[in-house]
Amino acid sequence: MRKIVYVSLCIMLGYVFILLPLKAAQPQKSKIILLISEQNISGPQHAWWASEIDLSATEQTIAKKLIEEGYEVLEPSMLSKSVLKNKAFRLLNLSEGQAVKLGNLSKADFVVAGKAVASSGGHVPDSNMRSCFGNITAKLIDTKSAKVIAYLDAAGTCVHLDLITGGKEALVSASADLAAKIIEVLKKEGGK
Repeated sequence: MRKIVYVSLCIMLGYVFILLPLKAAQPQKSKIILLISEQNISGPQHAWWASEIDLSATEQTIAKKLIEEGYEVLEPSMLSKSVLKNKAFRLLNLSEGQAVKLGNLSKADFVVAGKAVASSGGHVPDSNMRSCFGNITAKLIDTKSAKVIAYLDAAGTCVHLDLITGGKEALVSASADLAAKIIEVLKKEGGK
């Protein structure tokens, strides 16, 4: 019985004095809010904070990549109370100041604010397929300093029979490219 108590005590002390300090020494990954409005081919511009919809295809793709890298992406459900309380947050085109304020209210470290637009081009020769293009422009803003730390853009293309699906695929392609650029900047900002 004494051996069991002694071994258990050693294991607990080892955990307290060795593993806990190592875990505490690991840097916390940044919290990020995505505020990217999206407009697909011939559709209206929409954004989760201005309506009852969830994250756009653009934001979903970027969020997935950020989460894979260990960053915490704050979901709309976590921010809905702040958005509902302040009608200024329900505008489709938030100002930089409003984006920073929303970021601070939600205790985010960074805000990615921008616009994603899909457009269509001509027909592929000898085909019913159409060229589709996705373009995204965004700012990466540090909420503590309220400064833009990077201006980013990305583009994606797709060929598809259906313009709506093609536009979405082009935006997803552009989003993956933008996510890589965001991650690169975040890593340069101190390994967050």
